[in-house]
Amino acid sequence: MSSFFTTSASQKKRKRDDTAASSFAKKSKFSGTGARAKPSKSTAVKAARDESISGSGSEDDGALRKASDEEQALSSQSESEDETGAQRRLRLAERYLENIKGEVETVGFDAEDVDRDLIAERLNEDVAATKGRLYRHIASTLDFPAASKTSFRANSQTTNSIAICPPYVYTVSKDIILIKWELPSPPQPPAPSREKKMIKRAPKKPPPPPRRRPTKLIYTRGNCHEARNTKYQHHTAPILTVAASSDGKFVATGGADKRLIIWSAADLKPLRIFTQHRDAVTGLAFRNGTNQLYSCSKDRTIKTWSLDELGYMETLFGHQDEVVDVAALSLERCVSVGARDRTARLWKVVEESQLVFRGGGTSEKRRPALQHPSSSTTSNGNYPDNSTKSYIEGSIDRVVMLDEETFITGSDNGGLSLWSMHKKKPVFTIPVAHGLDPPLTPEEASAEALPDPKVPGEPQPRWITALATVPYADLVLSGSWDGWVRVWRVGNDKRRIEEVGVLGKGLALDQADGHFERRESSVTQVEDSEDVAVKGVINDIDIVERGDRGKDGLCVVVATGKEHRFGRWKTHKGKNGAMIFEVPPRLASQPPAAANNGIRLPNGDSTG
Repeated sequence: MSSFFTTSASQKKRKRDDTAASSFAKKSKFSGTGARAKPSKSTAVKAARDESISGSGSEDDGALRKASDEEQALSSQSESEDETGAQRRLRLAERYLENIKGEVETVGFDAEDVDRDLIAERLNEDVAATKGRLYRHIASTLDFPAASKTSFRANSQTTNSIAICPPYVYTVSKDIILIKWELPSPPQPPAPSREKKMIKRAPKKPPPPPRRRPTKLIYTRGNCHEARNTKYQHHTAPILTVAASSDGKFVATGGADKRLIIWSAADLKPLRIFTQHRDAVTGLAFRNGTNQLYSCSKDRTIKTWSLDELGYMETLFGHQDEVVDVAALSLERCVSVGARDRTARLWKVVEESQLVFRGGGTSEKRRPALQHPSSSTTSNGNYPDNSTKSYIEGSIDRVVMLDEETFITGSDNGGLSLWSMHKKKPVFTIPVAHGLDPPLTPEEASAEALPDPKVPGEPQPRWITALATVPYADLVLSGSWDGWVRVWRVGNDKRRIEEVGVLGKGLALDQADGHFERRESSVTQVEDSEDVAVKGVINDIDIVERGDRGKDGLCVVVATGKEHRFGRWKTHKGKNGAMIFEVPPRLASQPPAAANNGIRLPNGDSTG
């Protein structure tokens, strides 16, 4: 007997009616009008669901890629951490070479550049700059006789010092004035003319000439009547020196009031006043690329300062007389000169040591025997007839650094000396570099009302009052009161100094025997001649390069005055102010400097 409980599962299923199924199939395929039926709502929902699923899959793929990139970065970082020092240096060198090759490919080069091997030259320069060696030979690439000059001044007394931080220049004077100027833009070469068809047009107004004089921006003046006011935020005595940091944030000034003041370069507001020096501050120098400052004083010390913290660091002792000048480059060391102690000292600040270089010699061995019997003291102030006369070095007044191992000093006997840290005596000396002053008249030499006309008088050398150089280059500029800024070049072996010329006018060359004759520095015409470039005493010189690494020339700014910056021993005819010399680059068609063509130099040696 069959029942519900004994029936199999297959027999329990309800069977589908065939007629109903056939009619449903017909209705689903065709409508009453014969058109195709619309898709059902369930089909659209299914398609949307599939699309959302595929989108989520693409997002997952992007996340996976990002995770894989992070894993690769972590793995490369772990590899760099595991590499040795030699492997790391090799990797950095390869990357550096690839960067240089990219620069060369971007700029482009010709066959001449390929012959010079730009990559090797660049590597050599970088190594020399890192080690602090002289590697730039720019003296032969500049046209010094073609230099243009422009004078500028304020209503002030003698300009004692000058400092450049492009595009600004700072000057200080004896009447306690600090002025900020804006340098004019370098002169642009004329554009090449293009031939066009003659069309009648209205004449155009010519463009205004370029500005040649600096623009006076800000100035600040001290008060000598506030000397006893310890809270006075300025100098109370003549400002003797000024320096500007390379980043353009700070300006430092030192004066005869024993004060070292740090100013904000933007608005010349005083930031800090240091009174640690016990006598007049005579020289300042910033370490290149940093805000570390060196100051020297008549208290026979050199002090170091950190302007990032506006704080004092340490004091360097050793000089036996007042320190009148200091110079520094990139390494943590400086060179100072001690006036009457006749020494130059190279200070290694980190090692807390110093090297002493002793001067005080004479120039007798370096003076040549003149072969012109017709040239006398009154017609040529540089080499009188008694050329065997020697002048003892009594004071070393100026110093500049060529590189970290070589420097040049200027003395009161007119000597220009080249020094190396490996030798305690000068490597080379140019005697009487700026000529001789005429002898004193009987009235000047005697205090009597009716002096004896036979009172003997001797011409005295003009001492070196200013020195400047381009860091790590072979170019040196010197100044005195002979009316010219003289240009010198250091030999490739760094064992000699060669004269190149003067700014604004070349040397007169006697073709008969190849001697240089400085006709422009005649003793009797220095004071009254209109042919000189600078009238008065050159108290300071600063240089800035135009363009990339000086490709567009040099800008030389000279501080001038009627008196020396330290005193009023002698008054010279001139103007209190400053001058700008724009030195253009030498054209390829111009011949090289005469000092390279085997011509005899003023010291009697030959370059050929």
